[in-house]
Amino acid sequence: MRTHVESTSPRAWWAVTAASLATFSVVTTEMLPVGLLTSIADALGTSTGTAGVMVSLPALLAALFAPLVVISAGSVDRRTLLCALLGMLVIANLVSALAPTLAWMLAARVLVGLCMGGIWAIAGGLAVRLVAARSVGLATSLIFGGVAAASVLGVPLGALIGELLGWRWAFGSMALLEVAVLVLHMAVMPRLPSSGATRLRQFGHALGNRGLQLGLMLTFLLVAGHFIAFTFVRPLLLSVSGFDARWVGLLLFGYGAAGMAGNFIAGIVAARRTPLTVSLIAAGLVLAPLLFLSIGDSRLGGAMALLAWGLAYGGGSVGLMTWMMKAAPGAVEVASSLYVGAFNIGIASGAWMGGQALDRYGLTANLWLAGGFAVAAVVVCIAGRRMQPAQRDTGNPSGAL
Repeated sequence: MRTHVESTSPRAWWAVTAASLATFSVVTTEMLPVGLLTSIADALGTSTGTAGVMVSLPALLAALFAPLVVISAGSVDRRTLLCALLGMLVIANLVSALAPTLAWMLAARVLVGLCMGGIWAIAGGLAVRLVAARSVGLATSLIFGGVAAASVLGVPLGALIGELLGWRWAFGSMALLEVAVLVLHMAVMPRLPSSGATRLRQFGHALGNRGLQLGLMLTFLLVAGHFIAFTFVRPLLLSVSGFDARWVGLLLFGYGAAGMAGNFIAGIVAARRTPLTVSLIAAGLVLAPLLFLSIGDSRLGGAMALLAWGLAYGGGSVGLMTWMMKAAPGAVEVASSLYVGAFNIGIASGAWMGGQALDRYGLTANLWLAGGFAVAAVVVCIAGRRMQPAQRDTGNPSGAL
């Protein structure tokens, strides 16, 4: 359901902030095991490789759960649904913190996958329901800024807490944060009534939408291409650019800061020029691996390539989500859930393909393959613009692509 907001109140910006904190919380929870993997594996009596399932499992399940949550929610008020999902996220982190075995941990990660799919599907399209049309670009950037902030602050802080106090306290700390986010939602999020139950046939109808088809294809190509190379960014920086291991954290902080800048730039521009914005993001993701291939064998060149990479990919989430909202302004939740599915399938597929390429052909092959996916996305953007009517220069997110 989409409603028209005539003006934006201060309370509405608090609601946007709450939604941003929700995406921050769920993405940080998703990625938290990355920096704690060895410690968790040792404590639960399993191998590090097996413990890696804690990262891939929620991503794959989120792709499944996103449409299921929207369908099963029926006409439940979306404020109530968001609060329920945040409450389940608190439980998931508490179970993770107390997990005595890997089986308990994986059960908690299944619940994380459910929360990921549901929160992303609902929060992704909230901007058009909370703020006036002229502010949708900024509001969407703020909501998806939680994703960028999770990579810059959430995961490193979680790893730091794990190092100082133990990995169980890292999950416990996330549970405490999510309690605060839940309380904020209850205080500032307005009622978000649904216009009616979402049916399976609506997904079938949406999948026949040419704009959505293009958006889903672009999402998969850009996200999979990114993770083909970025999953192995640490060995890239160490082996190709020649950095010492102690510099990797600082470099990734710089990457994340560039990503946050890209997120806000893309969010504001995409509200008016969506295909152009996504095309530039795709072109940037062609440029980044080419920079690594050409100048990445030096520290300065590697750092420059990484910053360019962060700037380009940082705008991807908000740019692609804006594409999806414009393609289906009357079915934002359906479009959002399909987008979440394509995004998470892209993560899992990209990481797997990158691992295969690395094992067979080395790090250089990952960069060429990532660039190839981005080139394919540029081609899809060009083809998509020819299929769509000319875009009007308006700030209305429901305008033509």
